[in-house]
Amino acid sequence: MTIQLLPDHLVNQIAAGEVVERPASVVKELVENSLDAGARRIVVQIEKGGSRLCRVRDDGVGIAADELAVALTRHATSKIASLEDLRTVATLGFRGEALPSIAAVARLTLTSQLAGERSGWTVSSSGGSTAGPRPAAHPQGTTVEVRDLFYNTPARRSFLRKPVTETRHIDRALLRMALSRYSTGVRYEKDGRLSYDLPSAQTREQEEERIAKLLGPQFIEHALYFEEQRQGIHLRGWLARPKYSRSQGDMQHLFLNGRGIFDRTVAHAVRQAYADVMFHGRHPAWLLYLEMDPALVDVNAHPAKLEVRFREGRKVHDVVRRTLEAVLAGTRPGQATGEDATEDGPGVAGFGGPAERPGGGPGGAGALATLLGASPLPLGPGPAHAPVREPRPGESEGEMPPLGYALAQLAGIYILAENSEGLIIVDAHAAHERVVYERMKAQLDDQGLGSQLLLEPVRLRVGREDMDTATRQRETWKRLGFVVDQVGPETLAVREVPALLAGGDTEAMLRDLLSGAQARQEAETEDSAEELTGRIHHILATMACHTSVRANRRLTLEEMNALLRDMEKTPRADQCNHGRPTWRAFRIQELDRIFLRGQ
Repeated sequence: MTIQLLPDHLVNQIAAGEVVERPASVVKELVENSLDAGARRIVVQIEKGGSRLCRVRDDGVGIAADELAVALTRHATSKIASLEDLRTVATLGFRGEALPSIAAVARLTLTSQLAGERSGWTVSSSGGSTAGPRPAAHPQGTTVEVRDLFYNTPARRSFLRKPVTETRHIDRALLRMALSRYSTGVRYEKDGRLSYDLPSAQTREQEEERIAKLLGPQFIEHALYFEEQRQGIHLRGWLARPKYSRSQGDMQHLFLNGRGIFDRTVAHAVRQAYADVMFHGRHPAWLLYLEMDPALVDVNAHPAKLEVRFREGRKVHDVVRRTLEAVLAGTRPGQATGEDATEDGPGVAGFGGPAERPGGGPGGAGALATLLGASPLPLGPGPAHAPVREPRPGESEGEMPPLGYALAQLAGIYILAENSEGLIIVDAHAAHERVVYERMKAQLDDQGLGSQLLLEPVRLRVGREDMDTATRQRETWKRLGFVVDQVGPETLAVREVPALLAGGDTEAMLRDLLSGAQARQEAETEDSAEELTGRIHHILATMACHTSVRANRRLTLEEMNALLRDMEKTPRADQCNHGRPTWRAFRIQELDRIFLRGQ
């Protein structure tokens, strides 16, 4: 076969294969055009999963009569005119492919009116053949009507799913568009029935009302709002507290300069930020909005513009990770400040209360030192052995710390405490594990972990693989105050342990360190500083777990109150190092309902 130029209608159908995957692709492209036109309100109507009808109407700037037919021509666009425009493109669309690609595989009608004009104009296209323009009654703005998608390509049409499935794809596509531009109102109708009608949102409160309608009110109830400007990147959004985790990553939305995208760099940064607080196998929920110089982003890297390339990907990654880590670390158990407070639930800041009072309250450094089995860093102001103070009936809210005061210990596991709002139940081991872990990280960052020489080394017989692992890890462990030497062909000896962890199960700790290092052996060939820090934190978490309060360890009231006070000062104390909740609150009203009081 000789080389020849393809006819235009065939070229357009080939292009449509990249742009128009399913009805949701049509809706996405048309809504993007409306947003680029400055629409303040968009109406989307679909029938039969979008295969019979996709109609998008907006009140944007409109299209001139003599440009309507041109708009259906490939690579015709008003958004860029030069290579420099492409390098700094800020609009959602710019290739001029969407309308002609859709028109090549559907019956398309384009109607529009410019501001100040007396009449609108319309053109129609079927299989790439265009008719018009001709006058048509229409308000300012543009309406694109797409009927009988893939009517002329039966093979493509046969790949469409059932209408209910295609509708779900449109739902997701339009949800992301509605979350990308709060200033634009969106009305969505499916088969003649109203799905939602979202007004324009100008304030944060109105934005959160829209989010609640689209993602559910529980997301906003458990979300932490933040806004940050770092290194030329403006970052804002909502992070769901770890308690509001998901079985899959279906509630993770990223927007760059108003464009919804999927990006591995940012997703990895978010996972790292949640690493210390998310339970294994669960996924966080979040909404992130990045604004940065368009010249530093290549948005022309994907046919559907769903993926981008950052010129400085490492900087973007670090800014996102550090910002989100700070947001997640900024909460304390018992905090309920402003709109970030939640009502109830495990591991959620559900009760208001003042910061710790001078003097530290019941319990102190000496009590927690007993839990640790060593002399820890000072926990805060106050005498080392402050007297235990029982909560008094009728005590005012202003006098009560957020997690209240301990009443008793249940089954050697749970601390029962009372605060001004009701009952607090704390998993002592999980809470203590987080307290120790965060203190070790802080001490390592400040001055390094001091070690304590064991009076008698702890010896452990190991196999060849464990011996090789210990040899490789020796310097890393030594930096953390954990000194291990080989004293025989199959014997290791632990001579020093971190001072904070003296008194823990040294042998079990060493075995866990060995198994964890072996599991990450492949990643150790080319470690970045960030990966090394993550590994060190994993080691510290393992150490903290083995040194924390164990089940069936009976605590005194002084020790329990010391732990409660320290939780209130510890970052991320709502979850243990493995992402499990450390405490739960029950308001008096909940207890009244359980016992049918007042009914």
